[in-house]
Amino acid sequence: MAGSDGAAAETHDGGPASSGADGTSAGGRDARGVYAISVAAELVGTGQQNIRQYERKGLVTPERTDGGTRRYSEDDLATLRRIGALLDEGLNLAGVKLVLELEAENRGLTEDNRGLVDDNRELRADNRGLRKDLKRARGGDA
Repeated sequence: MAGSDGAAAETHDGGPASSGADGTSAGGRDARGVYAISVAAELVGTGQQNIRQYERKGLVTPERTDGGTRRYSEDDLATLRRIGALLDEGLNLAGVKLVLELEAENRGLTEDNRGLVDDNRELRADNRGLRKDLKRARGGDA
């Protein structure tokens, strides 16, 4: 994939983006499979056989039509671009798989951390309110 511009690979941190129950990602329709393998290969600058191999290795999992035809989403294309960038850096497919898994885990941990920060902020606000109430109940100035 040395022929691709690499811009998308630089902005995507690998792996499929998290998606909702309806198959859409936070950005909207990015997780819906719409591209045939030939179009996906052309868009990311690689061969169809490479994409099939990435699927066999578990690096990308496209949607399938009822007839079994692969359909690639924008998220899949971003993952394919990331795979290409990692291969260009000298990783083999086993290394690429490990990097994608670690990046996906990192995204999950980052989301968890954001939730904990929000929870902590709420608990601190509640604690300040309880301290004020306690001070008032003891007869101190509020």
